[in-house]
Amino acid sequence: MPIYEFRCLSCNEIVEFLFMSDNDKKEIRCPHCNGEELERVLSKTNHAISGASTSSRVSVDSKKCASGSCATIEIPGGYD
Repeated sequence: MPIYEFRCLSCNEIVEFLFMSDNDKKEIRCPHCNGEELERVLSKTNHAISGASTSSRVSVDSKKCASGSCATIEIPGGYD
């Protein structure tokens, strides 16, 4: 269930809306000013890995691919 963030073009407030599915039709309005003009914004993310030692580091394995270059990123604390 994705949560999308929008910025109201009338009052500049950032608001979140939960969509239950891709087909979910929802009238979205700013809860602060009731404005109808909203633009979707790129959401920030924050990740924390508990119990990771200071020696755990992210590793990047770069390769040449058909489209140019690509990379595999290993993040400590993931699934074993």
